[in-house]
Formats: sequence, structure tokens, C-alpha cells
Amino acid sequence: MERTATLRDFRVPAYVHETGPYTQSTHPGDVVPPAEEAYPEGYTPTQRDLPVINRGDTVQVTVDPVSVPAPQPAGGPGPLYVVGDVHGYLDELVAALQEKGLIDSAGRWCAGTARLWFLGDFTDRGPDGIGVIDLVMRLSAEAAAAGGYCKALMGNHELLLLGAKRFGDTPVNSGAGTATFQAAWLLNGGQKTDMDRLQDHHLQWMARLDAVEEVDGHLLLHSDTTAYLDFGRSIEEVNDTVRETLTRNDADEVWDLFRKFTKRFSFRDEGGADAVRSLLDTYGGTRVVHGHSPIPYLLGEVGSEDGGDESGPVVEGPHVYADGLAIAMDGGVTMAGKLLVQQLPLSM
Repeated sequence: MERTATLRDFRVPAYVHETGPYTQSTHPGDVVPPAEEAYPEGYTPTQRDLPVINRGDTVQVTVDPVSVPAPQPAGGPGPLYVVGDVHGYLDELVAALQEKGLIDSAGRWCAGTARLWFLGDFTDRGPDGIGVIDLVMRLSAEAAAAGGYCKALMGNHELLLLGAKRFGDTPVNSGAGTATFQAAWLLNGGQKTDMDRLQDHHLQWMARLDAVEEVDGHLLLHSDTTAYLDFGRSIEEVNDTVRETLTRNDADEVWDLFRKFTKRFSFRDEGGADAVRSLLDTYGGTRVVHGHSPIPYLLGEVGSEDGGDESGPVVEGPHVYADGLAIAMDGGVTMAGKLLVQQLPLSM
């Protein structure tokens, strides 16, 4: 089927894989901060390069594209769904939710007692991040009224947008020279239209998001990192730590929180399964479900930066890896990939 050009084709590309700090392609209006000399290991907030690694232990799950209403159980909680990184692609999100029978043609919740979790990263790079947040907030109320729920986790881009709004160009102690939230936000796809439309209720909603939850044996996270262990030894402690840090409103503390949320790829290499087990042993659950790192990078299959290469990565469903203990949900919508909405548990 012939591909129709969308706003995605004309936005700042999601990632650039060239080496070196701040390496990127620029578009009119982009603000490029000065390069820093070096970064500590694992430090990624002000870089947009994602190295490619070929992995042989991943399993891609094919999802039936036929749209059917969300199944409703006779009793007890409804079916569980998770959504990967949205990054402002509101139209793609609406289409994916409709395909799964979670919202109707008018965009209203129609899934009864179903349970829906978003894994974070609602804004930046795509054209309508605030529209995405507004939709999720509305669906939360509609789902609750129907006996289900729609909830969301904190992603690194929520922290980035909060920081850019609160602290702007205030210098922070980055550990690698001078940095600001404003510069990092612009570098990582911050959209002026989102900032212009950002209101207090959006900020309050983002600041209250949980970082970790365990549902039906699935440990839900945004980032594929063990850095969550730095925040506490229980889910409640982690979530309290994140919220309290944001409440104190200290730029350096929020930057450190953001920095840790940007870490990635902890589960993909040798020892990855053990890294997952360290989280499961601490917080519970039998599998980690995460977003953050695009599946094409976990696969080692990367198309063009601008989304115009039809031979680019083809993602049809989640990826299972790390000895079957991790499920990746970022389909790479910013790379002309697929915005994933998936019912759990997976049928393997």
C-alpha cells in the first residue's frame, strides 16, 4: 500500500546515530547547545545517538491487526493493555486504541472494565504531545466511570518537559559541564507548540505520575534500566522518592532524576537477564514490560532518520528478550515505526 506523507516526515528526526556529543541533523528553528567534552558512562540526556547492536535472542510477537472490541470477563478485573511511547503522535494513538476496541469512532472509552497502562513519553518529537496528554487524562475519567481504568507512568520526556518549564535555562550540575533543561528539551525533540499549550493541570498531572507498577505479574517501567533501584527497595518507595524530588523543585535534583531515567539497554547484553531479575526480585512480578528504547535498535534494524525510507524497520508487535523476562513496547513511532498497544499476557 502506498504510504501517505504525514507530519512525521517533516519533524525533527527521532535519533541520530553518529558518534560524539550533540551530533544531530538540524532543521530551521532548532537550537543546538555547545558540545560538551566528555560524558560519564551511562550519561545520555544531552545526546541523541543510539548505537545499534545485533541481537539473536529477541522474539518479535506478531499482533493480529483485525479490530475487535476489548473482551470483557464475566467477573473480576477486565483485560490488561499496555501502550508504548507515543511522543506526540495523537492520530496514530487514536487509530491504535480504536483497533484494539478500547475507544470508539468518537474517541470515547468503550472498553468497559478493561485496564490500560501507558508506559510514558507522551510528548516531544511528534506534532501534538499536549493533545496526547489531554486524551489520556479524559480516558482516565471515562474508564473509571465504566469500571475500568486508564493510568500512566512517568517517562524521561515527562521529566524533561517539566524541567524545561520549571527551570528553563537555569544551569544544572550535569557531571559533564554546563547543561540546562531547556537545551536538552530542544535537542531531544521539544516542540514549541507543546510548550505554548502547556497548562498548570498538565504539569500537575505529570508530576503525580508513578514510576513503577506491578500488575498481574508484569512489572511496568518506562526505561530499560536498573536505575530504579537507586530510588527505593519497594514500588511505593520508588514512587514516593520520584514525587518528593519533584515537589522539592530543586533543579539539580530533578536533573539527576531525569539523567537516571534516560539510561537504557540494561537488559539487552550479556548479563541482561540478571539485570531484569534484580528488578523482579526487588519489586515483584515475573516479567518486566518497558518502553524507552525503540525495538528497531534492540533488533539492530534501523531505517532512515527522516522516516522516508520504506525499507526501514518493520515492527508489528512487542519484543521479548533477556531470556524471556523483558518485553519491549516502543515500536519506534518517531522512526516511521508502529505505535504499539498490546494486551497482556502475551501468547507465545
